[in-house]
Amino acid sequence: MPDLSHYFPITDPTLIFFVVLLIILFAPIIMGKLRIPHLIGMVLAGVLIGKYGLNILERDDSFELFGKVGIYYIMFLASLEMDMEGVRKNIPRITTFGLLTFFIPFVLSYFMGIYILGYGVSTSLLLGCLMASNTLIAYPIIGRYGLQNKPSVTLSVGGSMLSLLLALVTLAAIVSALNGSGGVFFWIWFVIRFSLYCTLLILLIPRLARWFLRRYSDAVMQFIFVMSMMFMSAALSEAIGLEGIVGAFLAGLILNRYIPHMSALMNRIEFIGNALFIPYFLIGVGMLINVRLLFHGGAIIWIVLWFVFIGTFSKAIAAYLAGMFFKLPLSSGHMMFGLTSAHAAGAIAMAMVGMKTEIVPGQFLVNDDILNGVIIMILFTCIISTIVTERSAQRIVLRDKDMPEVDNQDGDDEKILIPVKYPEYANNLINMALLMRNERLNRGMVSLNVVYDDENLRTNQEKGQKLLDQVTQYAAGYDVRMQTQVRIAANIANGIKHAFNEFMASEIIIGMHSHKEVSPKFWGEFHQSLFNGLNRQIIMARICQPLNTIRRIQVCVPSRAQFETGFYRWLIRLARMATNLDCKVVFHGREDTLTLIQQFISNRHPSVRAEYDEMEHWNELPRLAGSISEDHMFVVVTARKGTVSYKNAMERLPEELTEYFSGTSMMIIFPDQFGEAMDSMTFAQPQHTEEQSAYDLFREWVHNLLKTRKSK
Repeated sequence: MPDLSHYFPITDPTLIFFVVLLIILFAPIIMGKLRIPHLIGMVLAGVLIGKYGLNILERDDSFELFGKVGIYYIMFLASLEMDMEGVRKNIPRITTFGLLTFFIPFVLSYFMGIYILGYGVSTSLLLGCLMASNTLIAYPIIGRYGLQNKPSVTLSVGGSMLSLLLALVTLAAIVSALNGSGGVFFWIWFVIRFSLYCTLLILLIPRLARWFLRRYSDAVMQFIFVMSMMFMSAALSEAIGLEGIVGAFLAGLILNRYIPHMSALMNRIEFIGNALFIPYFLIGVGMLINVRLLFHGGAIIWIVLWFVFIGTFSKAIAAYLAGMFFKLPLSSGHMMFGLTSAHAAGAIAMAMVGMKTEIVPGQFLVNDDILNGVIIMILFTCIISTIVTERSAQRIVLRDKDMPEVDNQDGDDEKILIPVKYPEYANNLINMALLMRNERLNRGMVSLNVVYDDENLRTNQEKGQKLLDQVTQYAAGYDVRMQTQVRIAANIANGIKHAFNEFMASEIIIGMHSHKEVSPKFWGEFHQSLFNGLNRQIIMARICQPLNTIRRIQVCVPSRAQFETGFYRWLIRLARMATNLDCKVVFHGREDTLTLIQQFISNRHPSVRAEYDEMEHWNELPRLAGSISEDHMFVVVTARKGTVSYKNAMERLPEELTEYFSGTSMMIIFPDQFGEAMDSMTFAQPQHTEEQSAYDLFREWVHNLLKTRKSK
């Protein structure tokens, strides 16, 4: 066997960048299989490839550079997305929470250092600063649920920055005192510098932003200008003795009003950060973690246990106390704890400062044991923060009962997009769309054919145009206008999503994958990327018989479906279809969900013949197979992973539909759901999600193995 050890760690910058890109590419896929949050996956990947893991990569200067940019991005995006009006109204609350989340960890950590771990006063004070700071590493999860403007989130972001600022100022005072440069003059000069710095940013950046953004519309130039403002603020922040993340956060606050949240510029800023810089930062953090130390025993385990306990427990006390003072629900306290419990960038920066600061000649504020304890603590607090934030976001959505308004669902945004590929199936999809459309609006529909950009491009374009001519003629028979487009794309899902945005469509009706020779997977080549990459309503249909012969529609509704923004949209479509087909519709679901459906049907569509069957658990879905006949349409309302009505049992949906409903006419509905548009991939929730988890595959392998042995 050749000895490969002398090839590692990789030191060539090109190969380092290549390996990091591979991690950013494949980590979400692997973590999706293991059902581990992708933020944690990036950190774990860093642990694996670092010198304390498999020693594949050397942590060169690129990790320092890109990592620094990554944490700047996190703070910058957090301030850009803040509701400034909400901040103005909540300044007293933000100040109170900021002081609580600083002083409680600071005091508890100081006493831990003195009385439990036996450190000196200076080291214990530094530990207090370190534990008082936190990094909003779980903030990207908030965007997925559309909770940026919730009071608990605003308090968490504002409080985090205030506690970080206080921690950095206190650290500067400790270092100055040890260097003999402290005193009244130091504080006077620091206050003057900080005041001048804030005044300069407030006066300069808005004027530059107005002048530049009005005169130059070029996308690249606008992006570079915004980045320049962020780095200028960060550099000036470091010049006055604070960390650059303070400057990045302040720059975002000032530029908040000049960069609309739903704008092309904002999309570019988020894309670059989410695709490269933020994952780079997380991987770099993981490369610092020496997990092996936990297996060496001794003092390090004791240190890590206390660091994790005090670092987490103190932040929890601050969050829940603030929640009690402000009379917020318990779920808001969970959210504040989740967002403020992770220690990362600030903790690393302060630990590095301590490594360079001498108490006495030859003795530094931070020794190797403390540094390793801090780094391992970062791993655990990041995991805790991610899990708590994810669960809190779901609870807040349910708590606030953010159900869509019935009165807004019959609006005039209806524009159905129908991608077609197979001539024998296209007319059925058009017919289904005709049954669901609002005749009063008399809106036209859009039919799309996407072809690959390959050697058969011209031939496929001609075939696509013929197919679109066919569906146009079919729709014309119903006096319905049909817009058509043959679109060239390297990726079918992206081609459909781009057309969806260009035509300003409201929903998609598309055929289910049924050609096993193309792909053996249930979802086919691109369907999964389509519904994971678009948060608007998508109806996938398999029509096994003429729609006008359908006698009953059976609908399986998940619990909490009423909290999704698209709840009434799909309900209206099914009600129209049942009315036009004059067939009965049976809803299967939880009692609370069925009650809302019954109220809506009786008030808005009284002519619909509806029945309601209580189904307590989603795993009861297979039992419905016995009640479905050939002339029934089976409808499954499902959910995207990470949304309110999603449940782990939905992971078995492809297998259950294949096993129990193989010959049934069927619709699978992905409704409009909470959160930002998912057409730009983020490291928090990539578009790609695996059909089966690794645990399902392993369980299936064991089952087949046992089955084979029994047969022998």
